Amino acid sequence: MTLTTILTAAPVEALPPETAVAAVETAAATSGEGISYLQLLLHASLPVQVIMLLLALGSVLSWVIIFRKYRVFSRANDEADDFESRFWSGADLTQLYRAATDRNRVVAGLEAIFEAGFREYARLRQKKGVDGRTQLEGAQRAMRATFAREVDRLEHNLELLANIGSTAPYVGLVGTVFGIMVTMHGLASDQQASIAAVAPGISEALFATAMGLFVAIPAVWAYNRFATRVERLSVRYESFAEEFSSILQRQSHVEE
Repeated sequence: MTLTTILTAAPVEALPPETAVAAVETAAATSGEGISYLQLLLHASLPVQVIMLLLALGSVLSWVIIFRKYRVFSRANDEADDFESRFWSGADLTQLYRAATDRNRVVAGLEAIFEAGFREYARLRQKKGVDGRTQLEGAQRAMRATFAREVDRLEHNLELLANIGSTAPYVGLVGTVFGIMVTMHGLASDQQASIAAVAPGISEALFATAMGLFVAIPAVWAYNRFATRVERLSVRYESFAEEFSSILQRQSHVEE
């Protein structure tokens, strides 16, 4: 008797329904269809859905801030380069001041610091009995005040970006805890617990953690990047204010 004859003659028994269903689910899981994140979100418990919604809002807000601050810093660098090229080209200070005040736009950055310092210097110079030292100190005070406003403008919303980056992982962790709690509560009333009953709850719990990290990583990276750019621009503004003060000091000595 051959092997083919033996296999043909052997009785064929049907698989139990539970085994058949498990086999079908295993085959579907290994068929390469992947994970449906939308299904995880839609079938998650209510607390996890609320947490995921908060994380999604935080992600949108952080990306809006990132794109806006990128434009702000790019414009600040371009304006600083343009003004420094005009300032150090040997142009008359009075002409630069008139150009800063005659334009139909709001000056910012180095040009705003220059405009504030020269305006105060010119105002004090027109007063009688005001010496060169007082004129210089007044210009320096005006430049310091404008410098503080410009740095504050650059730092606007960076604190919110840092808060999103630092709290998003913990918010995602709260969603993980809720997902596991709901899963364990459901298993308490199930007499025949299996991996198929545990998997959805564990999946939504891990998805909340992953979503928290997805929100936090870009926000933290962008905050560190923008904080460095704020520091560099601050040093650039402060250096210009010192150099401009030296120019005003020499000019006041010449006039005396």
